[in-house]
Amino acid sequence: MASKGAASTSKAGSSSSAASKFARMNRFRELEMKMNEARKMNHAEVVAEDERKKRPQNFDAKRKRLEWEQEEDEKRKECIERGESYDRVKLMSVGADEAERWERKKKKKNPDVGFADYEQATFRQYSQLTKQIKPDHQEVSRQKEQLGEDFYASADTLGLHQRKDSEDAIDRMVGDLEKQIEKRSKYSRRRTFDEEADVDYINERNAKFNQKLERFYGKYTAEIKQNLERGTAV
Repeated sequence: MASKGAASTSKAGSSSSAASKFARMNRFRELEMKMNEARKMNHAEVVAEDERKKRPQNFDAKRKRLEWEQEEDEKRKECIERGESYDRVKLMSVGADEAERWERKKKKKNPDVGFADYEQATFRQYSQLTKQIKPDHQEVSRQKEQLGEDFYASADTLGLHQRKDSEDAIDRMVGDLEKQIEKRSKYSRRRTFDEEADVDYINERNAKFNQKLERFYGKYTAEIKQNLERGTAV
């Protein structure tokens, strides 16, 4: 009887140890699966972050601006189809406080800040040229569907074979460049050289300096200069 009890006890102990071992193996397998899943998620996040770093700094702002313009264009088309004025419908959805705030902001804004430096002048010209551009949202949507992820440029994008500009776009660019050249030719003219003027300079830099002196102090030194030329200076 004692031997039978010991055998049953040993069988129960072996079965419980096997069950605990099986539970540990299942737990280990679950942890391994979670580690693999976390590793895949970390790798995907690293790839996405690297792609975001390769994009331009204002990439998100440009994309939001493009989506907003596309949405505004669709709303405008819907209003035109219904025979309504889009500006009127848009103003009806704007609150009085918001409209007053925009009006104050518009009055404070000075459209012509004058010349500060060449960098600001170049930026102003760039802003004026980009405001004149009217994107074709249908063409943008078509290229987005055609190119997929390659539509958004990255550091590795060459842009040589992904897309091709249409003839109309090239003609618009050429026409815009011709307008710029024509406008620049009107005010970028070289001043004519006066052969009869007195030569009181030794080089081009000295000539500009003398012109500045004459502009600021010429009226005060005119009499002294005349006396020196006549030889009657005291």
